[in-house]
Amino acid sequence: MYQSEFTQFINDFLAKHPDVDSQRRELRLTWWDRPQDLDDLRRWKESRVQQKPYVYQPD
Repeated sequence: MYQSEFTQFINDFLAKHPDVDSQRRELRLTWWDRPQDLDDLRRWKESRVQQKPYVYQPD
């Protein structure tokens, strides 16, 4: 099966440095896999200011 040079490099790097993968998973849990507050999301969408079709044209 074909693997690009980059994929080979990443697989080799992760094999030599197993702590990097565990740190990556830990940081992902810290920043991305969090419960979402739907009320906050709704308020952010409602408070967004609509952009004009052409922002450089004065009204």
